[in-house]
Amino acid sequence: MTQSDFMAEDARALWAAALALSRSLAPVAAAVSPRPLPPLLFFTDPTRTPRPWETAARLPTGAGVVYRAFGAADAVETGLRLREATRAAGVVLLVGLDAELAEQIQADGVHLPERALSAAYALSGRRPDWLLTGAAHSPETVRSARDLHALVVSPVFPAGGASSVKPALGVEGFADLAAQAPCPVYALGGITARNVEALNESGACGLAGVDAIQTAFSRP
Repeated sequence: MTQSDFMAEDARALWAAALALSRSLAPVAAAVSPRPLPPLLFFTDPTRTPRPWETAARLPTGAGVVYRAFGAADAVETGLRLREATRAAGVVLLVGLDAELAEQIQADGVHLPERALSAAYALSGRRPDWLLTGAAHSPETVRSARDLHALVVSPVFPAGGASSVKPALGVEGFADLAAQAPCPVYALGGITARNVEALNESGACGLAGVDAIQTAFSRP
């Protein structure tokens, strides 16, 4: 039996779709990344995912977590709990923006918000072993991104959180941006087990999410 045999239906659908996308872009990813790109990225949020280590512990081996502390007072404590959970599960751990925190909790890399993508050059030189990803929301950002192993483009579908005020790209709009990117691209924003199949042939290297992933992997 495989890990997916023990997953809930939505979790199994998301993971299967993520794996299929990842395999289709594997040669491209291997050419730019120091390690395999996780097919699925779980983005944390202090408000929406208050106990992210619980979800992280239930993710399939090879998935990834992007820990966004947003300056929380308990950032180190939560980060260490995430590191323990991800290490035990065989899951990659990235830290949002804060390279110092990433060093402190022995993370596997950093995810940069769109406003800080220029930091990728220095980080790639200082930590060539790290996986570096970055957020992008516009054609200009996608085309100009450098020194990253992958971009996370959003929102594909109408989404919650900070992306709720941004117009959805739609599958066609996302595919157009993915074709312009200099590195592999993850799809983020409003993705669920119900609409994930629409991303087949979109050029995505994998899936990313907050609520949908937390809900899907909410139980063993």
